[in-house]
Amino acid sequence: MTGENLFIQDVTLRDGMHALRHRITPERVRVVVSALDAAGVDAIEVAHGDGLAGGSVNYGPGSNTDWEWIEAAADSIHTARLTTLLLPGVGTIAELKQAYALGVRSVRIATHCTEADVSAQHIATAREIGMDVSGFLMMSHMAPPSELAHQAKLMESYGAHCVYVTDSGGRLTMDGVRERFRAYRDVLEPTTELGIHAHQNLSLSVANSVVAVEEGVTRVDASLAGHGAGAGNCPIEPFIAVANLNGWTHRCDLFALQDAADDLIRPLWDRPVQVDRETLTLGFAGVYSSFLRHAERASQEYGIDVRSLLLEAGRRHLVGGQEDLIIDIALDLTTTHEPRVTTTA
Repeated sequence: MTGENLFIQDVTLRDGMHALRHRITPERVRVVVSALDAAGVDAIEVAHGDGLAGGSVNYGPGSNTDWEWIEAAADSIHTARLTTLLLPGVGTIAELKQAYALGVRSVRIATHCTEADVSAQHIATAREIGMDVSGFLMMSHMAPPSELAHQAKLMESYGAHCVYVTDSGGRLTMDGVRERFRAYRDVLEPTTELGIHAHQNLSLSVANSVVAVEEGVTRVDASLAGHGAGAGNCPIEPFIAVANLNGWTHRCDLFALQDAADDLIRPLWDRPVQVDRETLTLGFAGVYSSFLRHAERASQEYGIDVRSLLLEAGRRHLVGGQEDLIIDIALDLTTTHEPRVTTTA
């Protein structure tokens, strides 16, 4: 029965790091974790926006280390599961074990949607040390359903308890979500859980998450006020409101989440996390949501419309980890003619 025993994972303090350029104090982490824990979310993800060891010149340095953020979260969590994210090639087995030592009990191993094979060692090690493990197939719109399902099967074979459709670019529509989860169910074992990570760039994150639950998904990512990269993640408050209207089972307190979103998160924004001309272009072009702040910085430096940079990034099929190529695009466009922003794919 769909909507039964939903597992709500909050990503405010991981994906949301992108929206604040990975700058949030451990003291604020404690306050937000305490509020989320009291509001009944099942898991709270904490790390640099690009996962463990993501702080770098390429991805953006953090104001603090992952360990400082995780320790602050561990001090404040009581009932929720402390979770983190790791990208093989960015984070290592050593960092995975360090996170476990600090109290992290669940991890998402994230790869590009066609590169699940690089996750084998990390998923297997996480299982060996007793962690709950999810496979996180980023930019899921870039692989057709059958290919994505093949990649999900690989992650399952390595030991993942759950496999996600991760719409990092906010590019999927409801039909795209539905088709991918049906393809998953055609190949995955019935015991393997399914998860959805939606972005708001096309204003479809709640709708896509609802469709996912209707297709049998039990793990749903969301964040306070949608706080996250690009136009943000699925905002937890309206998703829980819809879940309540549908009679779905979960542990969350809607009003407590509303209070945390308005009182703790929105006041932190230096740029509204919303659908606007730049973030909508992310979804339209199918560009990784974390490219937004990089493109805005390049736009200011080189005098090129952010949308032109993002459209070209989409044409070049750039993926997570290639944020530095935004500068190459800007340099190319300054030596040629800047492409006209169009409304056709």
